[in-house]
Amino acid sequence: MGFFDSEIVQQEAKQLFEDYHSLIQLGGSYGKFDREGKKIFIEQMEAIMDRYRIFMKRFELSEDFMAQMTVEQLKTQLGQFGMTPQQMFDQMNMTLNRMKSEIEKPL
Repeated sequence: MGFFDSEIVQQEAKQLFEDYHSLIQLGGSYGKFDREGKKIFIEQMEAIMDRYRIFMKRFELSEDFMAQMTVEQLKTQLGQFGMTPQQMFDQMNMTLNRMKSEIEKPL
């Protein structure tokens, strides 16, 4: 069975995409959140990034051709922006850390 034939993989991918999409839509109102709301948003975004990182690692470790092609496509797409997958995750973490430091400043 191929990597993408797994019902578990399909369900995880679907759930990860839906959760990320919902959070991004919610993020459009981030500026209106109170301090606690911003903290919760950041925590949820960190959790999704962790899930995404794990999901991508499973792709990398898989010997399935399609999983390897997916990894290569991601590397190619990010490479067009002069970035590696690790740099993408590092950038996301830096952004979330910056957001955290902003909400920790006194009002």
